[in-house]
Amino acid sequence: MIALARHELEQDREASSGRSAKTVFGGHEHQLRQTLIALRAGEELSEHENPGEATLQVLEGRVTLKSGEASWNGSPGDLLTIPDGLHSLDAVEDAVVLLTVVKQR
Repeated sequence: MIALARHELEQDREASSGRSAKTVFGGHEHQLRQTLIALRAGEELSEHENPGEATLQVLEGRVTLKSGEASWNGSPGDLLTIPDGLHSLDAVEDAVVLLTVVKQR
């Protein structure tokens, strides 16, 4: 997983969007999906809905998860529970996170 995380960091540095993502398990045919997401420092995943129960494990760097007025900081090893409703993710440093989602039926 660490080698894949480093690869995604390299990909995000080359991408004009400043981010890169790769599904490591699941997909549209599964309820459980795990996606490795790399974000360049200063980039964000803008506000979006939570498609189901979800967690975010920080593998590298630092991030801030925001939902309304609340925010949570994440560093390597931290596991953040993504709240229901609108939320966003900011990369404080170059970061790689593992997003795990169980889609609601």
